[in-house]
Amino acid sequence: MAEQDRPRRSNAGRPENRGGRSAGAPSGGSRGQGRPDARSSREGKSGRDGKPASSGGSRPGRKEDWKRPREDQQSRTESQARYDGPELPEEITGKELDRSVLAQLKGLPEKLANRVARHLAAAGMLIDDDPRTAYEHTLAARARAARLAVVREACGEAAYAAGEYAEALSELRAAKRMNGATAYLPIMADCERALGRPERALALAKSPAVANFTPEAKAEITIVEAGARRDMGELDAALRTLENAPINSKTRATWVVRLRYAYADTLEAAGRTSDALEWFHRTEAIDSDEITDAGDRASLLEPLAD
Repeated sequence: MAEQDRPRRSNAGRPENRGGRSAGAPSGGSRGQGRPDARSSREGKSGRDGKPASSGGSRPGRKEDWKRPREDQQSRTESQARYDGPELPEEITGKELDRSVLAQLKGLPEKLANRVARHLAAAGMLIDDDPRTAYEHTLAARARAARLAVVREACGEAAYAAGEYAEALSELRAAKRMNGATAYLPIMADCERALGRPERALALAKSPAVANFTPEAKAEITIVEAGARRDMGELDAALRTLENAPINSKTRATWVVRLRYAYADTLEAAGRTSDALEWFHRTEAIDSDEITDAGDRASLLEPLAD
């Protein structure tokens, strides 16, 4: 999906607003794996006359019997790599995180909290330029502190940025169950779209919680709702959804820029070239930070407009 159509992440996904997870090292196979059955081991020690019985082959309990199968070794290697996470630069201390996030890590042992904080801070710094590595940092944090909602939120946002939509949805659902927050709904709805389930995206967009959203959050969920309508081939419904939003607001806030861009893009998709050109120009007029390519889109449409 186009970058402009994707909901903006919450500040919790950035260095100043991330948190940590509850301890939980990966398992490397059952503790008694390869151990001979206790009864057969006793029977193998002696016969009825008290003398050692012949095993008729290799003795149970030999060194080879305790070796972990190659498949388990591979699984352990992958799990350990995820637990270790990417290398942490020395300059990242974890103190880069917002105080509210650091406060949520205080319930962890000091050394563990510091490691989780450093992974989260690293993820926040990388999420825009290297979302895959950012996601790996959050996985390392989750492996250590999976019971903290702020960590699951961070993991979900990083997964979303990395294009891992199923994982993002799972993590954000977990965070929502833990803290009851509804701020994740726009990203969750967009994940449903990315997974080919626009109907579920619409259901999330119609959540009663949306009424209490900030103007920015309402804009994001509106953009996702319109996108879901387009996915279903309902262009007229997508246009109505955006027309009912404050696209004529006089503020130059980012959320207005994104609403106008989505509206212009949908007008073009509907074949209304002249109207689309007008709204790309109106988007460009307030897009001082150039978060969209409205100007370029307008240039391409000008020769085609009536």
